[in-house]
Amino acid sequence: MPSITFLGTGTSTGVPQIGCQCEVCRSKDPRDKRLRTSALIETDNGGRILIDCGPDFRQQALSVPFAQIDAVLLTHEHYDHVGGLDDLRPFTFMKSMDIYAESMCAEHVKQRMPYCFVEHQYPGVPKISLHALRGDECLNILGQSVRPIRVMHDRMPILGYRIGRMAYITDMSRMADEEKVKIEGLDLLVVNALRKMYHHSHQTLQDALRLIDEVNPKQAYIVHMSHDMGLHAEVEGELPPHVHLAYDGLCVRY
Repeated sequence: MPSITFLGTGTSTGVPQIGCQCEVCRSKDPRDKRLRTSALIETDNGGRILIDCGPDFRQQALSVPFAQIDAVLLTHEHYDHVGGLDDLRPFTFMKSMDIYAESMCAEHVKQRMPYCFVEHQYPGVPKISLHALRGDECLNILGQSVRPIRVMHDRMPILGYRIGRMAYITDMSRMADEEKVKIEGLDLLVVNALRKMYHHSHQTLQDALRLIDEVNPKQAYIVHMSHDMGLHAEVEGELPPHVHLAYDGLCVRY
């Protein structure tokens, strides 16, 4: 049975937010401690796919048993989603890491980590095989079909991914109707909601609930939340039975 482990479920500032004394940032509930959003997918055939690799990746990787990662899918180039790529080094000792991203995102990775792409590399740098995705190109990763999903992060086009009967979307503000067809018939939908109030580049909780209601997955989990979402225990009680707030370290089989 495939599974997803939520390595991080917070927005770019993480929770607690530095310098904040709100009730969420002071909460003792471990579900209110949120590292930057990332997830590890384990497929039916034993493959392991990392979605995004933010600046908390080292801490996140130490929280789960070490095992090889077969590929990394990047949603976009913002630092909270790519800032930990250098920490993939232990996973590249035996072979290079396949990383998939749109061409713009791939170029940003090369600019941030030029030492990984020079002819004569310094010993110890992560060995990266960077693959630029083209359009609606579907991937086959160890026999697992992976389909990109076009979404908008304000005015910035980024990607979500459908992996089998699960889809993972983060940092979205809106999605075209033709893309929603790609996330029908899901066992699990993971989707972002920053907070309850309007934000120009992220969905609100109500936006996420409307999308979930429209595409009707069997179950759904919310990620990329800020401290403004509220206390986990309280917000979780406000949600429909098949919708949940994800939290760091949660593993869901689907």
